[in-house]
Formats: sequence, C-alpha cells, structure tokens
Amino acid sequence: MPASATEPLVATTYRWRWVALAALLVAEAMNLLDSTIVQVAAPVMHADLGGSVSDIQWFSTAYSLPFAQLLITGGRLGDIIGRRRAYRVGVTGFMLASLSCALAPSAGLLIAFRVLQGAAAAVIIPQTIGLIRAMFDGREISKAFGSIGPVMGLAAVCGPVLGGVLTHIDLFSSSWRSVFLVNLPLSVVVLALSRLLIEDRAPARPRLDLTGTVLATLGTGLVVYPLTQATTPLTAGRWAAIGAGLAALAGFALHQRRSARLDRRPLVETSLFAGRGFPAALVTSALYFAVTTGLMLVVVLHLQLGRGSDVLTAGLTLVPWSGGLAVASWVAGAYLVPRYGHRVMYAGLTVLLTGLLAAIEVYHSASPTAYPRPLLGALGLAGLGIGLFSPTFFSTALRPLRPQQIGSAAGLLNAVQQLGATLGVAGLGSVYLAAAGTGGPGAALAAVQVAFWVAAGLLLAALASCALMTPPASRTGGHRGS
Repeated sequence: MPASATEPLVATTYRWRWVALAALLVAEAMNLLDSTIVQVAAPVMHADLGGSVSDIQWFSTAYSLPFAQLLITGGRLGDIIGRRRAYRVGVTGFMLASLSCALAPSAGLLIAFRVLQGAAAAVIIPQTIGLIRAMFDGREISKAFGSIGPVMGLAAVCGPVLGGVLTHIDLFSSSWRSVFLVNLPLSVVVLALSRLLIEDRAPARPRLDLTGTVLATLGTGLVVYPLTQATTPLTAGRWAAIGAGLAALAGFALHQRRSARLDRRPLVETSLFAGRGFPAALVTSALYFAVTTGLMLVVVLHLQLGRGSDVLTAGLTLVPWSGGLAVASWVAGAYLVPRYGHRVMYAGLTVLLTGLLAAIEVYHSASPTAYPRPLLGALGLAGLGIGLFSPTFFSTALRPLRPQQIGSAAGLLNAVQQLGATLGVAGLGSVYLAAAGTGGPGAALAAVQVAFWVAAGLLLAALASCALMTPPASRTGGHRGS
C-alpha cells in the first residue's frame, strides 16, 4: 500500500526493505570507519594542531568512550521516542559533529567535537537490531542480519587505507580534515534512505535511567582519563581518580540491583549475572578489544613517530591485518562455525596470540630505521585470528540466554566492546609513548616490543576468561557445531 502524502515513505515492499537496510548498514560502516580512519591520521592531526602527545590517544578515545558510555542509554531512547526517530536524530547529530571536527582549529576543540560524534553514534547503532526486526521476518531476517558481517569486514579493510590515502593526497589542501568530511555525503545518503524505515518502539514506554547513566558515565570517565594521561608514571591524584571511578561503577551496580528489585526496568538486566558465563564473556570482550584496537594505534604510532614513515605507509601496513580479518570472518561464518562451533573461538585467540608473538620477533630482529617488511605477515596472521574469533564469540555469549535477556545482553556486550577498545587505546598507547619517550628510533623499537608483550599478556587473560564462558563438557566434547 503506498504511503499517503502526509506519511513518511516506509519500506512496504520487498525491494524497498532491502534499500532501507542499506541505510542501516552504511551507518554501521561509518561508525567503524570513523575509528580506524582517525587512528591512522591521528599523528598528522597532532603535528598540525599541536598540543600534548597524549592528544593523539584522545583523538580516538574521545569518540569511543562516550560511545561506550551511552550505548545502552541510546538503545533505551529508541524504546521511548521510536527507533526510526532516534536513528534520524543520531545521524543528523553525527553529520554536524563530523563537520565541526573537520573545521576544528585546535586539538582541544577537535577532542570536544569527537565527544559529540561518539554520543551521536551511541544513539544510531543500538537502533539497528530493532529496526531490522521490524522490517523483516522469517527467513529474510537471517539474511538481513547476515549482511552485517561482510559490510563490517569491508569497512575494516577500507578504514586504514582510506585514512592514509585521504590524508596523504591532501585533497583541496584539507589534509587530515578530509577523514571527517567523508562522513557528510554518507550521512546525507543515510538520511535520505531513512525515510524508508518503519517506525518501531517498545510496547510499554520505559523511563530513562538518568541516575544509572550518570554513574556509569562518571565511573568509566574517571578510570579512563588517568590511563590516557599516563605517558609518565601514575601520580597519587591519578590513582585517586581511578579509585573514585571504580567506586562510581560499584554504585552503578548497586543502583541497577535496586532498580531491578523495585521493578523499575534498570539499564542492565541483572539476571545476566546469575551464572559465570555472561560475566566471563564481558571480561573476554573487554580484554580482546583492548588488545586489537590498542595495537592498531601502537603500530601506527611506531611507524609515524618512531621511524618517521608517512601516513600512507602506516595505512597500507594495516591492510594485511584488516584483510586477514575479513577473509577469516567469512570462512568462519560459512564453514568452520557450523562444523566446529565454539571451538573456533579458542582457535582464533590462539592464532591471534601467535601473530603477536611473531610480530615481537620481527621487531626484535628489525633495524630501528628500516621498514620491517616481515611485520606484514605477522599482522596478517593476527588478522586471521581476529576473523576466526569474532563471529564465534558473540553467538557463544548470547546462545544460553533467555529471549527477554537478549536485548540488554547485546547492548551491554557492545558497550563493553567499546570500553575495552577505549582502554586499549589509552593503556597500550600510553605504554608505548612512555617507553619510547624522546630516546630516538632505538627506544621506539624497544617500546613497541613492550606494548606487544603487554598485549600478549592481556590475550592470555582473555583465553582464561573465555574458558569460563562454556561448561567443561562443552569445551572438551559435546556434539559437532555446538
């Protein structure tokens, strides 16, 4: 039935539903692109705008931290005002924030506008699952959800290269600013296609948990900020801030339990923590994304600051990492997971750890001033591990849960993923910058090895927590594809 003149156009036919899905996928891709593009261009931004060397980390952290903090609240906002409306508001805010980033005259303002970008992304991304469920049913919904993985794989491959190319070619003398300007035409296309989306909201309108949001935002911010500043040893004041942040997070947990007891619909479904499986999944997610996201920045920092490579070289160096991720993710989803189930998850972490150890050996044998070509193979191996792990992990984490827990669990997993990425950029970036100091290429080469050793230790911890996600019988035996 065609829409009336006063009604927004919605996806009422098979063809238009898939066009509407394209709007959702482009927005998902923009979020991933905005992380990887900026990581590659961040040293150039710092050279142009000046400021503290820790600003290089903040160019990424200022986006991912509010994104992590507000994801669950963003999902609840869609329940209240409608997911289509929240989606359009988020995309509009993202577009305006991107334009502001491109015009930022100083590092401080760029960081502030990146915060607004991250907050807008936190409104956009949680609406995707609900809108897909509203538009598709039956066998179509599996196809719709299955299209997210390849798009994310393509964005992962394109991000580092696009960041390097856009900054290197200096289009219209825009330098690094073009990495934000690219979001403008994409946002316009998404807003135009979003007219096809069907409005969807929760049957019973919940309230925003403002107290929970404030406690979670304050707690994570107080923990992350001192780590991002830690290019020098942590001072008593920074330790105090971390302690205050942990106290705020403990207060958030108590507030959620009280809200659940009073039936006030807390931000987080507290029944998720009744067993060990889902908490172990959260720990695994935080550690894993801290390693993978933090090391991408470390590789870029070492290439550009440690040995003076240009931004294009840094972007191209990450292609094997992203390419391995995309290929292995497709192979795992299509062939390995249906046959071997959650065991692919352990294989992925093992391959990733092997890639990190290979990279350490490459750095150990490399000259401080020569480009380490064997690093490309090590990064490609690490990318294969990432691609094997990711699709298996999320299905394993969500499979044992009840239907009423899925929404809260998915939102919490996404939030912890972003928080882990933020901590990885802050922690591993600080480890590298503090170890490198001003000691020249030799010190920088030693520093990148230290950062990779720390990442390897975190990955071993992720392997241990991953083992707690599934019962012993399922880990050692069980039926094929379990």
